Amino acid sequence: MRPILLALAATLALSLPAKADDVTVAVTAIVEHPALDAARKGVLDALTAAGYKEGENLKFVFESAQGNPATAAQIARQFAGDEPNVIVPISTPSAQAVVSSTRDIPVVFTAVSDPLGAQLVKNMDKPGGNVTGLSDMSPVAEHLALIKEILPDVKTIGYLYNSGEANSVSLLAVLKAEAEKAGLKVVESAATKSAEVQGAARALIGRADVIYIPTDNTIISALEGAVAVAEESKLPLFTADTDSVSRGSIAALGFNYYDVGKQTGEIVVRVLKGENPGDIAVKTAAGSDLVVNKAAAEKMGVTLPQSVLSRATKVIE
Repeated sequence: MRPILLALAATLALSLPAKADDVTVAVTAIVEHPALDAARKGVLDALTAAGYKEGENLKFVFESAQGNPATAAQIARQFAGDEPNVIVPISTPSAQAVVSSTRDIPVVFTAVSDPLGAQLVKNMDKPGGNVTGLSDMSPVAEHLALIKEILPDVKTIGYLYNSGEANSVSLLAVLKAEAEKAGLKVVESAATKSAEVQGAARALIGRADVIYIPTDNTIISALEGAVAVAEESKLPLFTADTDSVSRGSIAALGFNYYDVGKQTGEIVVRVLKGENPGDIAVKTAAGSDLVVNKAAAEKMGVTLPQSVLSRATKVIE
């Protein structure tokens, strides 16, 4: 009887779904704000869907650098010493810190606008080494078209950014090129820390027709300061980040960062199952939402055209 029982047990074992091994995934972000938080949640949910469950076979560690690049570097070194199975840095500054801290631990970055410009990889199709990830390069030409559709008389775009964030510098170059094609001028105002955001926004009054905020973690973390200036001065404010529209931006055309996180988490699962990060192409996140805020527009003296409202993914009243 024993051989029959052993054979039966083996058959049952083969018929059961494979259990995901115990793993540690270490996640870090330069700062906490709704878009990056949503990306982190997406990563966790993708892991859960693949059978990696927090508290059971998954240790999911998160550390925020609180907007401080020096802290980001400390976290990166700490994670490198802890040797998790995968490190997931969210945002360009965190990705740069992590990539410079380890050449052995798999790294899957996300919410990075320009992986080449940030020197995270040398080739998007064949990144090589221990690094891959997902880019969230903004559709800047579409952003400018949206702004012109809402405000046909706009001439000058005020770019509010942190000049120390590589992603924002890359996006500025793209913006200038696309603005020239669209017959628009770009003026800049920089804030290197969140406490400077309101003053940098105020510096655009009288110089720009609108404020445009890229996927800049410093500015977005202190967005309310910029919104207050925009409302007070009736200077329309637009963002590249859709999660910021509910916080007072008029409109944004961009990624749903929860979906960006889920797409990133699917890459993490591939690495956990044995794929080499360096063999996984770096891709741009898929999907695009148009989110508009009618109340914010009204506070800034703007009437949203029906053409925009009718195709919006979400309208905030």
